Amino acid sequence: MISLHKKEPFILLLGDIIALYLGLGLMLLLRYAKFLNKELWELHATSFSILFVVWIGVFFIAGLYEKHTLFLKSRIGGIILNAQIANSLIAVLFFYFIPYFGIAPKTNLFIDLAISFSLILVWRMVVFPSFGSRNRERAILIGVGDEMRELKNEVNNNSRYNLTFTSTVDLDALQSFDFKGEILDRMYVDGVSIVAADFRNEKIEPILQPLYNLLFSRVRFIDMHRLYEDIFDRIPLSLVKYSWFLEHISNATKKGYDFLKRLMDILLAFILGVLSLTLYPFVMLAIKLEDGGPIFFSQDRLGKGNELIKIVKFRSLEVHHNANGVATEPKVTGVGKIIRKIRIDELPQLWNVLKGDLSLIGPRPEIPVLAAQYEKEIPYYNVRHLIKPGLSGWAQLYQTNAPRWGTGVDQTRIKLSYDLYYIKNRSLMLDLKIGLRTIKTLLSREGV
Repeated sequence: MISLHKKEPFILLLGDIIALYLGLGLMLLLRYAKFLNKELWELHATSFSILFVVWIGVFFIAGLYEKHTLFLKSRIGGIILNAQIANSLIAVLFFYFIPYFGIAPKTNLFIDLAISFSLILVWRMVVFPSFGSRNRERAILIGVGDEMRELKNEVNNNSRYNLTFTSTVDLDALQSFDFKGEILDRMYVDGVSIVAADFRNEKIEPILQPLYNLLFSRVRFIDMHRLYEDIFDRIPLSLVKYSWFLEHISNATKKGYDFLKRLMDILLAFILGVLSLTLYPFVMLAIKLEDGGPIFFSQDRLGKGNELIKIVKFRSLEVHHNANGVATEPKVTGVGKIIRKIRIDELPQLWNVLKGDLSLIGPRPEIPVLAAQYEKEIPYYNVRHLIKPGLSGWAQLYQTNAPRWGTGVDQTRIKLSYDLYYIKNRSLMLDLKIGLRTIKTLLSREGV
């Protein structure tokens, strides 16, 4: 149905590869007036191919193969520029610090960088967006809530989808109009071929028979839940009921996945933990010299199965705020500002990972007092405690308005929608994606 959307990362990857090699060919043409000279091409292709693999990895970490929702679409130019700046630095290091590949003079390298950047920019900003503007199927959206309006806005205002909603039906107002006269007749006139509906809402019952009759008109039906999840990578909380959780969220362990994930946690946490020990003396001395207070800060959090765990960080807050930083925003120390920016304050939690209290990837562990309040105000909140919490997670990477201090119920509700998406879809590939995207978050000092 939204075929372009699902194939988008692969199409983007293919276009990027073509742009990179085309840029290499154009560089050779400008420098040597030879475009298809076999000897010259082979001389450069080997070293540049290795470099292109690294560049594609930078694009992935930068998020250039994410789904191009309206939010990402508005930032794509800046993301490409930052990725190419990083790629330029990598290219310089690659060719000038590895003697074996020192075949390219500076002029060659910078011409290639300029050409490839221009080609990728044109491909991403001009050529690729035109793919989704043709043959958009007409659809009708039936549901309730903010998610329905959000879904309509995203699909209708983003040319990358081969779908457009010609009208919507609010199930809460279904009794106020004639469904057959106002909707079905309009569907035939508009040539609607797809119906996206919230079939789990009991208010849709009165119109199920008219919708069923559309099967004989070759109208296709899709679940609004699945469409929303596929586009936004989160679970629409207002659309799910207890039956959804019973169907999709299970406390049963995935033995193979759990074993491999724990193995990776131990291996990576041990390596990173040992390497990070070289920083400990400097951080400990800086914290002690600033105010003479304790070096470490420990706090109770909720782990898997609502069990209390104690996490440890380098202290970044003033001492008198450490006892209870829930109601008001604590004051960060001077050293704390620095170690938070580069995430050094989180390093001691690697030992929590080794111990088994945390995983490298998972929903962030919550403060018990806040969790108790959220469980009262946010339906299904306690489901996030079915799995082991982590240092980095899906919500930390993709939520743009995460709660900071105190209780942020609305923001936490959105965070839960991302956590539920991870719990439902967790896999080693998804963990790998989160891990790589975390690198970008650490380098850019974004996220939570």
